[in-house]
Amino acid sequence: MTAYDVIVLAGGAAKRLGGADKPGVRVGGRALLDRVLAACDGAARTVVVGDRRATARSVVWTREVPQGGGPLAALGAGLKLTTAEYVLVLSADLPFLGPGTADALLTAAGRPGCEGALCTDPDGRDQPLVAVYRAEPLRRELALIATEYGGLAGLPLRILTAELELARIDAGPDAVFDCDTWDDIAAARARIREHGAVLDEWITSVKNELGIELDVDTGVLLDLARDAAHGVARPAAPLTTFLVGYAAARASAGAGPDEAAAAVAEASRKATALALRWEAEAAEAAGQGGDAAGGPAGGTKPDAGREGTGTP
Repeated sequence: MTAYDVIVLAGGAAKRLGGADKPGVRVGGRALLDRVLAACDGAARTVVVGDRRATARSVVWTREVPQGGGPLAALGAGLKLTTAEYVLVLSADLPFLGPGTADALLTAAGRPGCEGALCTDPDGRDQPLVAVYRAEPLRRELALIATEYGGLAGLPLRILTAELELARIDAGPDAVFDCDTWDDIAAARARIREHGAVLDEWITSVKNELGIELDVDTGVLLDLARDAAHGVARPAAPLTTFLVGYAAARASAGAGPDEAAAAVAEASRKATALALRWEAEAAEAAGQGGDAAGGPAGGTKPDAGREGTGTP
């Protein structure tokens, strides 16, 4: 993969949000800035231009001069702290940005004759804050603009992009969906709770909150929870998945993410097999039960007071 640095612009005034701290606004339980940082964690160095705050991973902080000088001034400030040949430039309000967008931009920017690549929105408009630029021509043009205009403060990004040979890619509407208004925030929060997305969003949020870098087959865990709930008792589902995680952690202590994921899969397989054996025994007992006794074999009715407590 092409080595790159990233600059995240997080110092805007957020006027359409009433001056709210936009990078800290939460969507799906995670700050917008953290969601963007998660999409570019492959960067060699991450520079955030904005006020310091707690973030999900380590970053380098800086501010444009003067503060509030606009995106071009912020880009110039961030660029001073990068060293890679390619620079990924992002705004801090992209809740659905994924790593695939960075990969696509880097690939396009590496084409012969290109000085960078940027995304276009569904209406075909350029999005210069979802883009990759080659550092050398970017520095060159910023220096020329600063000389011509006496500085970078207050200037629009289109002055820069008009001077660069940029490839355009359509990364889809999610990659360029930004949150400029409270309606945008509400739409983003509603979207992540849609049926097809909510589980992946929740798992990703939990892993980020717990500092876990682990890719596991969630389908296997869901099947295990179903089998435990059906074959043993409903409360067995969360307890079993907790025990599987604990066992996997012990089995893979000191190992890497791949070994940890394999340990989860193996623990899930064993627990699933056990739950299915319990279910088979219950079915066998039901089939052998004495009807005359009014219950399972031996004529003893289950203790109604224990039903649903998780006690086998």
